[in-house]
Amino acid sequence: MAHPPLSPAKRKQILRVLIISLLLDLVKNFNDIHVALLEFYRNLERPQQDANSVLNRLLRGLNAYKNAFARPINDRYDIVLLGGALGSLFSFLQAIAAPFIGRLSDAYGRRTALLWCMMGNLLSVALWVAATDFRTFLASRIVGGLSEGNVQLATDIATDISDERTRASTMALIGACFSVAFTIGPALGAWLSNITTVAANPFGTTAAISLALIVAETIYLYLYLPETHPSSASTESVGHGRVQEKPPAPRTRTNSHALLNFTHFVFLLFFSGMEFSLPFLTYDSFSYGSSQTGRLLGYVGLIASILQGSVTRRMDPLKAVQLGVISSAASFFMLNRVQTERRLYIAASLLAITSATVVTGLKSLSSFEAGANERGGKLGNHRSWGEWEIDNMDPVTRLTKRFAGQLGRSLGPIIFCSLYWWTGREFAYTLGGMGMLGVSILVVLGLKSPRLKH
Repeated sequence: MAHPPLSPAKRKQILRVLIISLLLDLVKNFNDIHVALLEFYRNLERPQQDANSVLNRLLRGLNAYKNAFARPINDRYDIVLLGGALGSLFSFLQAIAAPFIGRLSDAYGRRTALLWCMMGNLLSVALWVAATDFRTFLASRIVGGLSEGNVQLATDIATDISDERTRASTMALIGACFSVAFTIGPALGAWLSNITTVAANPFGTTAAISLALIVAETIYLYLYLPETHPSSASTESVGHGRVQEKPPAPRTRTNSHALLNFTHFVFLLFFSGMEFSLPFLTYDSFSYGSSQTGRLLGYVGLIASILQGSVTRRMDPLKAVQLGVISSAASFFMLNRVQTERRLYIAASLLAITSATVVTGLKSLSSFEAGANERGGKLGNHRSWGEWEIDNMDPVTRLTKRFAGQLGRSLGPIIFCSLYWWTGREFAYTLGGMGMLGVSILVVLGLKSPRLKH
C-alpha cells in the first residue's frame, strides 16, 4: 500500500513538537544525578547505621575495586565512581529495552509507544520525588532506564517524516537538542539542588521540577503529536483493526546493519570511557574541581550544539562520521600528554566535533538501510549497539550476540578507567587513540554513502 508523503507544513509541525518535547525530556534527564545528591544519601546511610544497606554494599564493592590497583585512588572519587556505576546501569537497562521499544513502535505506532514510555518516565520521577532513601532512588533509576525510549522514538519519528534528502539535517536537529540539554541540564540541576523544600528529601525540589517537566511533556505529546508510522497512520481511522499489507520488497543495502552496529559499539566503547575519565584527568593534571570540570563539559556541549545546528545538518552522514572519529582519535592523542589548559580546551573542541557528528551520522546511515515497517526495530537495535544479522541462529546464540552488542556505553567507563588507574594516563589515552584510529579505518574503508533515490 502506498502512503502519501507528508506536506511540508505537516512535517514542520511534527518536527516542532518533537524538538520541544525532546528539550523538556533531555533537560530533565541531565539534571537528575548531581554529586551533592549522592553525597546526601551517603551521609544519610552511614555504615554504622545500616552496614548492609544497598548503598553501603555498593560502596564496599567500589572500594574493593579501588583497592585492586597498586596506585592509590583518592577518596574524593568515591562519589564519582558511584555516579559512573549508576550511569552504566542506566545505559545497560536502556540497551536491554531499546530493541523491544523499537519493535513495539513498529507494531502499534510511534505515538502509542512514546506515550507508554512517558508513563514509565512519570513513575520513575515520582519515585525520585518520594526517594528519602537510596534504595527508592535506585528503583527510580531502574524504572527510568527501562522506560527511557524518548530519544530513540524521536529518532524513529524524525526518520518517518524525512525523506532521504532531508534525513541528515533532521537527525542533526535531534542531536542539537541533546547538546543543548547537555549544556543547560547540569547547570539547572546544580542550581535547583541548593533549594530545599522538604528536609527528608533535600533534592525533592529538583525531582518535583523534573516531574512537572515530564507531565507537561506528556500532555503536550498527547495533544499535538500525530501518528507518523506509515502503517499505523493509515489505519487510525479503522479503530483497533489492522490492515493486512503486502510484505515490502527486500531492500538492497549499502551498509549492513551488523557493520553499522559494530561500528557504533566499538566507537562508544572507547569514547564513553574517555568521557568518564575526564574528571580524573582534569583533577590530576590541573586540580580542577567539579565546577571547573562542569564548565569544560558545558563548553563541549555548547560547541557541539552550534555545530549540529549549522554544520552537521548540511553534511553527508558518512563524511560527518569520518570527521568525528578522526577528531576523536586526535583528541585522545592530545589528552595523553596535555599540560596546559589551552591544549585541554583544544582537545575539548575536538571532542565537541565528535559529539556533534558520529552518533547522529551513524543513526542517519542506519535509517537509510531500514524499510518503513522495520525502522523502529532496526534503529532500536542500533541504539542497543548491535543485533547481528543472522536470522537462522538458535535462540541462545541470538541472545548472546545481541547481549554482547549492548555493552558499549556500559563497559566503556569501567574498562577505560581501570586501564587509567592500572597503567597511567599516557598509556591509557595512547591505547584509546590507537583504538579510535582502528574505528577510523573501519569507517573510511568499510562504510559507504547510501544510494539515494532520485
